[in-house]
Amino acid sequence: MANAEKDAAIADMADKFRTSTAAVITEYRGLTVAQLGELRSKLRGNATYSVVKNTLTERAAKEAGVESAFEGQLVGPNAIAFVEGDPVEAAKGLRDFAKDHPLLVIKGGILDGNPLTPEDIEKLAKLESREVLLGKLAGAMKAQLTQAAYLFNAPLSQTARVIDALRAKVEEQGPVATDAPDEAPAAAETESTESTPEGGDEA
Repeated sequence: MANAEKDAAIADMADKFRTSTAAVITEYRGLTVAQLGELRSKLRGNATYSVVKNTLTERAAKEAGVESAFEGQLVGPNAIAFVEGDPVEAAKGLRDFAKDHPLLVIKGGILDGNPLTPEDIEKLAKLESREVLLGKLAGAMKAQLTQAAYLFNAPLSQTARVIDALRAKVEEQGPVATDAPDEAPAAAETESTESTPEGGDEA
């Protein structure tokens, strides 16, 4: 590979490290071309799976400022799943494929710039997807359709604020008859006050 091609490949990979939600490095030693194609199909929609050269990956990771996440991992035949969709679904896809094809070794990665161990990726794969969690939330809160649509489209960083807003709306509406018990004592007190002067006059 010519120097210009290497530089272009490094720049492209560094850009993927910066823009992807997550990146997971795997060793694929012993897997066939057909099996790698099967894995790419399983990840489609959430991640792209690319065979990488270790030396170029090391330089790209350094350029992107994430080299510490891949320290000691860039040996052997490696491929990286660059996640653009749901990282939970991508982790599930890699985990399930590795169960069926033990030759695929999940070595680690990054999520939002933070290093991931193989154990972290396993935990991520056990989570429910963002769509499932938001669906349950929307049902539990009985939000209006417009609120539910906004919630599904909201970035993760805004989800907490949306939840608080929905909860406040439910509390504000509350049961209609909540003030009734307070009115009865007030009415009784009024009647008692009004009857006292009349009793005094009669005396």
